[in-house]
Amino acid sequence: MATPGPRPFEISTDHYDFPRDLTGYGPNPPPAPWPNNAALALSFVINYEEGGENCVLHGDPTSEAALWESAARYPPRQQARAVNVESDYEYGSRVGVWRIMKLFEKHGFKWTVYAVGMAAEKNPEVVKRTLAGGSEIASHCYRWVNYEDWDPVREKETIVKGIESLKALSGQVPKGWYYGRLSSQSRALVWDVYDEMGEELVWQSDSYSDDIPYWVDVPRELDMIKKGERKKEDAKGMLMVPYTYDVNDFKFHTPTGWGGPGDFFHHMKNAFDVLYEEGREGTPKMMTVGLHCRIIGKPGRFRELQRFCEYVASKEGVWVTTREEIAKVWREKRPYKIGEL
Repeated sequence: MATPGPRPFEISTDHYDFPRDLTGYGPNPPPAPWPNNAALALSFVINYEEGGENCVLHGDPTSEAALWESAARYPPRQQARAVNVESDYEYGSRVGVWRIMKLFEKHGFKWTVYAVGMAAEKNPEVVKRTLAGGSEIASHCYRWVNYEDWDPVREKETIVKGIESLKALSGQVPKGWYYGRLSSQSRALVWDVYDEMGEELVWQSDSYSDDIPYWVDVPRELDMIKKGERKKEDAKGMLMVPYTYDVNDFKFHTPTGWGGPGDFFHHMKNAFDVLYEEGREGTPKMMTVGLHCRIIGKPGRFRELQRFCEYVASKEGVWVTTREEIAKVWREKRPYKIGEL
């Protein structure tokens, strides 16, 4: 029996083939060039997904089943509403997001919102409040769904929709991007869309492979240079600002995650202490804390985020900032060189 061939949309081309890099900076990474010789750049990320998840009211065939209080117990409902899941998500947009923002405002901490376009449209005050304090709205695409099996044309249309949605809400094109539930072609497609729109993609965060930003060559751009369609000196590359799956509250809803709220605090503190110490010894790093409004925004878990913020505030030489600011510093001090980190 013949082996089935690839589905039509799984195009075999170098266009999507970002090579793996298992070496990176090696044993001696460059010191991160943070302002005022900060030992650590700390990025708090609020994943704003509530209202953009799977729901039959959105025309989806199933209801959402991921990252809610009983995610491990209930499979997605087929062609039917899951009112309990919807309600748990609604807690994040009704209560959790404001609790988190008030905490950061109290400490004078800036944050980045990974904003799902559809979700932000249903609660535009999240965008307004974020920008009013000098924090950042980045794109989490237009829907918070799994893009793994999407064809490139449909996915590209959704990327454009995500950009246009946030531009309409904020008055500006988002400078950063994070999927989470991406396909193998997603990173290339995001770069394509920004390039074709003539907009600047300052950073991309679908990477978990380092403690500091790094540059990658873009396969399509290399091909364009080879064909004479773009000059080598005009190459943009793509700056990866790594995200985190380990310092992330979503592990409250995974089998290998946190047993109790205190586990999250100790994990955050341990990560902070190691990176802060390395920075004080001469190799400044960055740290990301991934948060979800419907998870850490619940009172029983929120106390641990409060404790961590108080701990951070007690330390000198910590730059709590947005991912865009981190990326801008890196682009200025460590500019892209084609074929190099």
